[in-house]
Amino acid sequence: MNRTLQIYISILVLLLVTIVVIDSNRPKPIDWTPTYSLKDKIPFGLYVLDNEIGSLLKNQKIEKFNSTPYEFFQNNSSYDDNQEQGTFLSISKIDHFDKQSVNEICSYVGEGNTAFISAETLPNELLDSLNLKMDNEYKYADSIYNWVTNKRLGNKKYKIIEGVNNNYFSKIDSQNTTVLGCQNGDSTRVNFVKVNYKSGSFYLHTQPVAFTNFHLLKGNHYEYAQKVLSYIPMGKVFWCINEQNGEVISQSPMRYILSQPALKWAWYVFLIGMILFILFNAKRKQRIVPIKIPLANTTVDFTKTIGNLYYQEGDHNTIIDKKIIYFLEKIRNEYLMETLKLNDDFIQKLHLKSGKKREDIQHVVALINAYRKNSFHSVEEDLIQINNAIEKIVN
Repeated sequence: MNRTLQIYISILVLLLVTIVVIDSNRPKPIDWTPTYSLKDKIPFGLYVLDNEIGSLLKNQKIEKFNSTPYEFFQNNSSYDDNQEQGTFLSISKIDHFDKQSVNEICSYVGEGNTAFISAETLPNELLDSLNLKMDNEYKYADSIYNWVTNKRLGNKKYKIIEGVNNNYFSKIDSQNTTVLGCQNGDSTRVNFVKVNYKSGSFYLHTQPVAFTNFHLLKGNHYEYAQKVLSYIPMGKVFWCINEQNGEVISQSPMRYILSQPALKWAWYVFLIGMILFILFNAKRKQRIVPIKIPLANTTVDFTKTIGNLYYQEGDHNTIIDKKIIYFLEKIRNEYLMETLKLNDDFIQKLHLKSGKKREDIQHVVALINAYRKNSFHSVEEDLIQINNAIEKIVN
């Protein structure tokens, strides 16, 4: 190996090792992704809340479910207990409720239960049902404070900036709605309300970031989370953690098929069968092509036969004529020359185009011209002489 190349490779390897060492010793960057996952210990996960929910909701039984509210309420009768009221709990960055789930939650609350939902955005179907409207204040304040309006819980305002949003309730139904909390130092920026709905109540909160790892561990921010959750009445709590349990939901069109054992094995059998079919039928199928023996070229044999016939009959003139015709035809086709006049000009052109000796060309032309002028019967020597002269030119 070239020494220069060895030096370049050594420098490259040293550079790569240096990069790896520097990168391995560099502190891992903080992931600020708002996952709201119960298994995430990053700032905006809910790992701390998941472990401390028992102390925040004391003496309350908490049941988690990892499905849509519609699926849970339709398939689970554990909440349908007239002797004990319950609370539906959901804390996420954005709502994940479809229309059927919203209807099911409303039915659940209408039967005398409670729903506590903390999310930056809420379903339009729910807002319409509760006669609420949300808005966003595009101007972002440097100092954002959140507080509850109940004086019995204290007047303290909590400066919660990291991860907060500027969504608030811009319209409420004052007859059925009670303001429980505000933000941004303005009592008109309502972020926490209680809405009476039939026999039950909705608690809606627009700052779910207050329940994330970062704010539960930062200073006294956990107090604000305690105050907000203190409105959840005593009873069983059904905590919806759909898409928040750290699971990765496939978006593949094959998701349902692969989730059903029978369909999954049918799909695998189909794929294996198709692969085997392709492997064993890769070659194009066709009937065996019969071998056809090509027709033999008998032109040479025919020519030899005719030539022998003329020769045996002693018809030398005819053979000479044929030789001259063949010779001149070859000159015309191969060199594209006129053969009407076999003169010095013809000799010069043929010499230049064919590269044959000028003396040989002169000799054959002289023999042809002499043969054409004579009318006597040619002998075998004349045939041999003309043939030899022509062969020197055409071969």
